[in-house]
Amino acid sequence: MRLENKVALISGGARGMGAVEAKMFASEGAKVVIADMLEEEGKQTEAEINESGGECVFVPLDVTDEKAWQDAVAATVARFGKLDILVNNAGIARINSVEDTTSEEWDLVMDINAKGVFLGTKTALPELRKAGGGSIVNISSIAGLTGGRTSSYAASKGAVRLLTKSTAIQYASEGIRCNSVHPGVIETPMTIPIMLNTKEGRELNEARSPMGRIGKPEDIAYGVLFLASDESSFMTGSELVIDGGLTAQ
Repeated sequence: MRLENKVALISGGARGMGAVEAKMFASEGAKVVIADMLEEEGKQTEAEINESGGECVFVPLDVTDEKAWQDAVAATVARFGKLDILVNNAGIARINSVEDTTSEEWDLVMDINAKGVFLGTKTALPELRKAGGGSIVNISSIAGLTGGRTSSYAASKGAVRLLTKSTAIQYASEGIRCNSVHPGVIETPMTIPIMLNTKEGRELNEARSPMGRIGKPEDIAYGVLFLASDESSFMTGSELVIDGGLTAQ
């Protein structure tokens, strides 16, 4: 059990990669809190984990709201006594050029993808310190490494990448690690409508990948599990790229 006696809080845990991460964490012994705005789907994921023998609770969370983060962390500690792991997983995508990006879209994407990670990290740090250390895993993207044609999304994920490194440097001496994960094209409820909803779109993304396939949420969850666990105890400020070789080209 790679996360035995650990308590994890996962934002955006109701569906997609977050739900798979939550289920995998629970199967490895963690007590899991999934925090999301999607209450119906969050409750369903909570039920599935508990019915399979895990320990999970759903809490509502708007990641742009500092008070909501404070409530989510407080609920985690009230239920399970501590917090060892934070996964900043929640995010949205908008695929527009600079000229086609409105200021409203820019603010929305930056608020959820970048500010949300900042608020989650800031709120969790005191509890991680009380627990004697812990692991923060931030979900960035290959767009946070290479840019691409995704103006607001790339900027927000680049911000996550560097906030990760800044956090790692500031808190390493306290036993608090912080690493980022950079997925490529993964089949999730976020990516399907904008990239994989047509035969042509799917074939294009498969052709771009050296491995010839679209990633699965499990591909990312295994990497997140590694960074959350003590197996990665000498890693902080690192970038884990899981993209089927896309950025190696």
